[in-house]
Amino acid sequence: MRDMHCHILPGVDDGSPDMETSLVMLDAAKRAGVTSIVCTPHVRSPYFKDLDVLWDAYRRFKEAAGGFPITMGFEVNHTKLMELGLEEWAPYLGFEGTGEFLLELDTRCTEADFQDYERTIFALQGMGYDVIIAHPERYRAIQQNTEIARNLLKMGCKLQASADFIAGGRMGREKKPAQKMFDQLLYRYIASDAHKPEHYALLAKAVAEYPTRGAHMRV
Repeated sequence: MRDMHCHILPGVDDGSPDMETSLVMLDAAKRAGVTSIVCTPHVRSPYFKDLDVLWDAYRRFKEAAGGFPITMGFEVNHTKLMELGLEEWAPYLGFEGTGEFLLELDTRCTEADFQDYERTIFALQGMGYDVIIAHPERYRAIQQNTEIARNLLKMGCKLQASADFIAGGRMGREKKPAQKMFDQLLYRYIASDAHKPEHYALLAKAVAEYPTRGAHMRV
């Protein structure tokens, strides 16, 4: 079972603060049934400053993980990607070895914002990326109208639920829209989006209780 969205790298964002915590998170992931991990540090303000720092943290964590299957990826915020420059930076921000690209939209987005998002998604797809939309249940426009999520699927995107929806979610409003999207089989993946060890218990519960369209995290 692949956890393809988590903040397990030490000291790079609002996830694990140090290597000790990262290794505790890894143990929690194993207990939850995770058999491989894609590390996805934030590419958004204020956390993203130096790509080399993220890769250094990844190499240190991979070495400390003792052979557990770990690869590198990123959770790329749309606003930050536009600020950096899509054509210049996207080639450095996809998942290591898979051609996947995890795109985070803006939490307070409106339906009108999706015109810009669609242009970005088509551009990424044109570069050969398989675009995954992180936690659509958090986005205000989708909370108000889940048909927007269906339209993302029609564009060829895959949707990833963050497991904390099962406890209400990061913003406290995610459970109801997530349940609606699960009922409609709109999700392809469930991921931990883990920022601390306790989030892996939520992952185990979400995977046990909610179906997705396909094999969610399995590889």
